[in-house]
Order: sequence, then structure tokens, then C-alpha cells
Amino acid sequence: MRLLRFEDGVAPRLGVLLGDQIVALDVLKSDYPTMQSIVAGGAEALRRIEQHIASAKPALALADARLLAPLERPGKYLAIGMNYRKHLEESAAIGQTKPADKQLWFNKQTSCVSGPYDAIDPGVTEQLDYEVELGVVIGAPAKYATEATAKDHVFGYFVANDVSARDWQFHTSTFTIGKSFDTHGPIGPWIVTADEIADPHNLDLRCLVNGERRQQSNTREMIHNIWQQIAYLSTAFTLDSGDLIATGTPEGVGVALNPPRFLKPGDVVRCEIDGVGVIENTVVPPRLPK
Repeated sequence: MRLLRFEDGVAPRLGVLLGDQIVALDVLKSDYPTMQSIVAGGAEALRRIEQHIASAKPALALADARLLAPLERPGKYLAIGMNYRKHLEESAAIGQTKPADKQLWFNKQTSCVSGPYDAIDPGVTEQLDYEVELGVVIGAPAKYATEATAKDHVFGYFVANDVSARDWQFHTSTFTIGKSFDTHGPIGPWIVTADEIADPHNLDLRCLVNGERRQQSNTREMIHNIWQQIAYLSTAFTLDSGDLIATGTPEGVGVALNPPRFLKPGDVVRCEIDGVGVIENTVVPPRLPK
């Protein structure tokens, strides 16, 4: 099932994508007013939705809707750094290092989350970069999950662009500020429920800038797989329903190219993951105070 949030000129609505048509979930609004409530509702919420869409008529064509970030502002948006082998190597070549046997985590402030086709505002950065990543939505809360039980806590998957302000990222060792500028968290285009992804560790992913392929890999190249990530994080703190995880990016980021190639206004960044979807965002001139 592909669950989405959309706008048709009035207000945000919830829906399910069937082919190229959107079936609205307005009739379930009293019980499930937000995507967050659907995620928290788990199997029962999905059962109700399946029951509804079996006989419902589409509200509108996908092409006529403006898609929004598929989840309202999450409680946490966590991202792992240098989690693909070749990306780790290219990062080391430009002086970035990480503990060899540890997972490297940082926060993206949830205010950065934006829609799958929204503009990217560089803000004050002069080193705007892209990172295609497979995103995970936590379903049932996880505390002390194990690798064996971690998959029970995954509600679904999405495409993420971990947009990065590299100059600001390296102001501190935590990365957070340079990963959290407004509009630097486009996600979507929808949430693909976990039952539709047979193996999240065998998905091709790509990032193209103005049609030029910059990144291409497969999620099997992760150093720490998704189950290990959930187990590690949930040992420290509870992962709540609706929390987001960005699972790492492959090689080919702009900062590691020789010479570096950063994004500029007018550039179109397209992130694709087979079986999940595509998001595409245009870089606009920075909207700075006069």
C-alpha cells in the first residue's frame, strides 16, 4: 500500500495511491485524522483502509494533486553517516573519519522536513549537497529491539534526500546544524508499507542532478543494515511510532568529487529507489533577509 498526503487546493488530505489515481481517506478522518495516527494504528488502521479502498472511488488523479511530505512533523528524524562502504572510503579521502566498529548517528531537526517536489532553499550555505537515502518509518515503538525483532517495528519506507550544507555541517562534529536547514529534508513521495518490500536490503537507488547520474548503488551495500540500526538506536532510547530513520547514502556526493560539485540555484535533484518511488526537488535562489 502507498499512503500519501496531498493537497487539491483546499487543505491537506490523506490518501492511498491506486495506479495513477488517489483514493481519499476522508471517511476515516474521525478515527485517523493524520498519517501519524495511521502509523500508530498499525495493522488495524491498515485493515480499515483496505476495507475502505475496496469499494471507494478515486478522488482525483495523481497528476492533479500536490503531494506533501507523507508524514506530518515526526518526533525524531535520525540519520546514519558513512554507512555505505564506498562512501566511507570517499569520506576518508577528504578527511572525514568515524569509529571503525560503531554506527555514526546525527539528528536532522524535524523542521527541515519538506514535500517530495518542494523547492530546496540553500539558505546561507555555499556548499549545498545531495544524498539519496532509503528512509524508514517506525511503526510499533521499539525499545531494546534485537536484529531478529527489528523488522516488527517497521511501518514502511520512503525516499529521502539528506540535503546537506557541508560548510555548516563541519562547524561541529555532531553534523546536526548542517543537516537541518529549512527545506533540507524532502521525503516521499509516499510511505510504502513494509509488506510491499520483500527485502529492503536489495533495492537499487540513484541520485541524478540535471539528469546526470551522480550516485548509484544498492541497499545491500550498507555497512550496518536496517535491523542493526534499529537495534542499536533502541538500546539507547525508545523509537516511537512515526519516527524517521535515514539509512545512509552511497558514494558520489558532491563534496567528495574532484573538484567538489555543489548544487546551485536552478539545479534539479532527482532521487530514485526501485520499488519505493521518486522525489525531485529544484534548488531555488536563497531567500535571505534584505
